[in-house]
Amino acid sequence: MEEELLKRFREQFGEEASQKMAEAIEFASRVHCNQRRDDGTPFVTHPLTVASYLLDMGMDAPTVIAGMLHDTVEDGDNVQIADIEKMFGKEVAFLVDGVTKLTISGKQTYVTKKQEQTENLRKLFLAIAEDVRVVIIKLADRLHNMRTIDVCSPAKQLKKSKETLEVYAPLADRFGMGAIRSELEDLSFKYLMPEEYESIKAQVDVQQKERLELLSSAMEKMKVLLKEADIDGTVSGRPKHLYSSYRKMQRNNCTLHELYDLIAIRIIVNTVTDCYAALGVVHATWKPLPGRFKDYIAMPKPNLYRSLHTTVMDENGIPFEIQIRTKEMHATAEYGIAAHWMYKEGRQSMSELDRKTSWLKQVLEADETAEDSKEFVDNILKDFLGEYVFVLTPQGEIIDLPVGSTPLDFAYRIHTSIGHHCQHARVNGNVVRLDYKLKTNDVVEIITSNAQSGPSRDWLSIVKTQSAKNKIRQWFKHENREENIQRGREMLEESAKRHGQSLAILMKPEYYNEVLKRHNLATVEDLYSSIGFGGISAGQVLHKLIDLRRKEERLDEMQKKLEEGDLTAKKPLHKANPKGIIVHGDPGMAVFFGNCCNPLPGDPIVGYVTRGRGVSIHRADCKNVQSLMQEADRMIEVEWAMDERTNFSATIRVFIEDKPGSLLEVSKVLLNLNVNMTDLKSKSTEDGYAAMEITCTVKNAEQLNIIVSNLKKLKQVMDVFRV
Repeated sequence: MEEELLKRFREQFGEEASQKMAEAIEFASRVHCNQRRDDGTPFVTHPLTVASYLLDMGMDAPTVIAGMLHDTVEDGDNVQIADIEKMFGKEVAFLVDGVTKLTISGKQTYVTKKQEQTENLRKLFLAIAEDVRVVIIKLADRLHNMRTIDVCSPAKQLKKSKETLEVYAPLADRFGMGAIRSELEDLSFKYLMPEEYESIKAQVDVQQKERLELLSSAMEKMKVLLKEADIDGTVSGRPKHLYSSYRKMQRNNCTLHELYDLIAIRIIVNTVTDCYAALGVVHATWKPLPGRFKDYIAMPKPNLYRSLHTTVMDENGIPFEIQIRTKEMHATAEYGIAAHWMYKEGRQSMSELDRKTSWLKQVLEADETAEDSKEFVDNILKDFLGEYVFVLTPQGEIIDLPVGSTPLDFAYRIHTSIGHHCQHARVNGNVVRLDYKLKTNDVVEIITSNAQSGPSRDWLSIVKTQSAKNKIRQWFKHENREENIQRGREMLEESAKRHGQSLAILMKPEYYNEVLKRHNLATVEDLYSSIGFGGISAGQVLHKLIDLRRKEERLDEMQKKLEEGDLTAKKPLHKANPKGIIVHGDPGMAVFFGNCCNPLPGDPIVGYVTRGRGVSIHRADCKNVQSLMQEADRMIEVEWAMDERTNFSATIRVFIEDKPGSLLEVSKVLLNLNVNMTDLKSKSTEDGYAAMEITCTVKNAEQLNIIVSNLKKLKQVMDVFRV
């Protein structure tokens, strides 16, 4: 494998460059010599394959070398980026650093896995903004991992597939890498929704077979027509990918039979002129369907995609799609931004590449305006990697925006100043409301006025994009400081009154200094201002102040009791309810646990005051907590009570070999740990394993971790995790 890769590299880049590649192969082989992949093969086969993929895409020598070295720092023993730079140069070192995770063992730690993932994504996005080759290496890496994911545990399959569908497939789409995006989507679909995958696969296989038979005569006819028109071109059938078919069926609420583009004829010619000539031949032969023609050559998509699309009817009244493009357009449709390195025409114009990736500058801008890494990553995922519509400026420039965006989002995407001074908007020549939802192909014109001194606070509820929200908040932060301070103080006072608290008592220096430190603020005025312009919620600040006051009160009372000789002072000063929870501020409130996360003693927890049911308790890392934080005034401080003897129900999922005696072995472990099992569900999987869901009674999270740890020691068990 090494020799074949080196041979191909030498043929493409010459003898001198191949010496560096040989050194990279030797170095990676030495670093990974004792490592194995999940299927038992030597780990070095992975970077060798990634480098091979990059060669297939026509990437330059530094990128291919970086692909060979991309895991050496992350997985190597004491390998530093400085070592890579010393041996292979600054350019290769930057690319390797861009795809290297921050959480290298012994070098950096994070509070939660979610925070760890957020920091790594932030680092990746910023590296991509500096050099787009980083994303190409990362996608080649993820593609090989997904192609070989069948040997991984079901838990790892689910985790990697979810991440791929949410982050890496959208990244591939954003950079126009259609072939990689489609494959990543289909592979993720297979493991995330196996039943839906198998169902639609069976349907597509039947439909494609039928339609290919119908289209074969049309393809033969097209070849003859192109030859008669003296157009040099190839004709082939293009099957629709499973996940895109599934998404279209869900979005349009239709059946597979109603999809026109399940099979398309693809015509690849030499020149743009030939594209339009071939289109003329197609429309002269088959009747086109009204409204189904798209010219992505004259108006390319922001991700570089160019092609002609038309849907026509055959002699039997059956519709089918035809795509027409040049060879270079086809390479760009498959490899997107990577095709820039594939053709000399692209290499001669870096300014053209910069223009096509100008949206990356907004990534850097988002990092400057975001309050923290989480907000920055959320901005990118929502504004640039979700579903979007294509709208046009009056000059014909295409702007992509998330679905649901408004003219205000458009204005702020063009320029911050245009957004701030937006007075009204015209869409397709007609004046529309600022909350109008833009649609693909809308032509948008923003009318500004110097009389419009700045944004309205109402705009925060109108705009869809996170970047527009941030720019509006920044304006209020800097332009109306005195007003923000007054507004913020009033909001905090009102929130305190609703909770029966006195702001004068809560705003002691020892309390608010902690809050200032937490939010990286210098003065109390900065705190009020942040609340006033919406950067921090009043409820968020209030609950922290109350928490700090309660802690001080508990310490004072404990100290007093100790001085009086009362050794019971170490016990909690707040009465716990029957579920073993202390609710600060209102210990008499009813309490129930969120079914979404099932917290156990030892888990960090938060409380949310519901309407009528009491306080719902959630783990601090629960996926629903972020949405609950939108009503921060309802968040309340809670904690586990000490010395409580309450039992809790917990569920774990065990993936174990599906053979006689497996359940007995699991039962023995639980029996030896004196654990009461209250429910058991088991389902066989296609790969010879059984997925067991075991519900048992435990005292706390620590006991549950002991159960999980002991079950993992069984040789029949592939994986165990908490549900």
